Amino acid sequence: MSTPMSPSASPSRAASLTLAWRFAAFHAEGFPVLPTLILLVLVLTAVFANVIAPSDPEIGTLGERFRPPAWQVGGSEKYLLGTDHLGRDVLSRLIFGARVSMVVGLTAVLFAGAVGTALGILSGFLGGWVDQVIMRVTDTWLALPALTFAIFLAAVVGPSEMNIVIILGAVYWTRYARVIRGEVLSLRERDFVRLAIVAGCSKWTIMRRHILPNVLNSAIVLGTLMLGVVIVTEAALSFLGVGVPPPKPAWGLMLADGKKGLMAGYWWLTVLPGSCIMLMVLSANLLGDWLRVKLDPQLRQL
Repeated sequence: MSTPMSPSASPSRAASLTLAWRFAAFHAEGFPVLPTLILLVLVLTAVFANVIAPSDPEIGTLGERFRPPAWQVGGSEKYLLGTDHLGRDVLSRLIFGARVSMVVGLTAVLFAGAVGTALGILSGFLGGWVDQVIMRVTDTWLALPALTFAIFLAAVVGPSEMNIVIILGAVYWTRYARVIRGEVLSLRERDFVRLAIVAGCSKWTIMRRHILPNVLNSAIVLGTLMLGVVIVTEAALSFLGVGVPPPKPAWGLMLADGKKGLMAGYWWLTVLPGSCIMLMVLSANLLGDWLRVKLDPQLRQL
């Protein structure tokens, strides 16, 4: 004789399925769980690359060149994701490539954010000729194609990680300046700013203590959204040979090295670094979208 099902069994199962679906859809109660986990794994991989990587990413064995991943015929457990045209371990290069992308991407975003936020506050609060000069320079910068401008600057100053950070910051600070200026134009008409002016606070004190804290949310959200753009640009510059110099294990360089191998059937040389770039950029964009909604009161009420 069968035992009757408990009335709470069905709702409990339905709740479990709903939670599983939300997780599969990258969100749990609105929070992007899977993208955050992916970014966390990539950050930890970048930090502990020296410990995790099974071999030196810059040194290979020519006798082991073009070895396929371990699960394919001809693969080896020593090289789980295969080797490249110089016999270097692809897995090790991917791990150290995460460090290059994270360091360059985060540093460039912070640099661009600091410069753009400062200029946006100055432009919006001071107004007058300061606003005109900063905005005309910003408009000129925005009129230039970002990737083409970055390639030009990289070709002029030469390839290196520090130069790429400076170049990316110089290209993308305008996005921050335009957005922050718009917010400052609204904030300077608020009562708390007018009261600070009446109280005799200097302009620098008002900008530092009253304006800056109120625009930080927008700068943080824009930074998360810009991270993906910066990483793609860095990969494009490395792919074109004007970014991170070889033999550094940058993902863009790995794509450039593997483009000829793809025609010969060595798919792992392009698919694997391309997938890493896609995962990092997609995760950063999804997290940025969530932060934009979470930190914007108007969007949060929708």
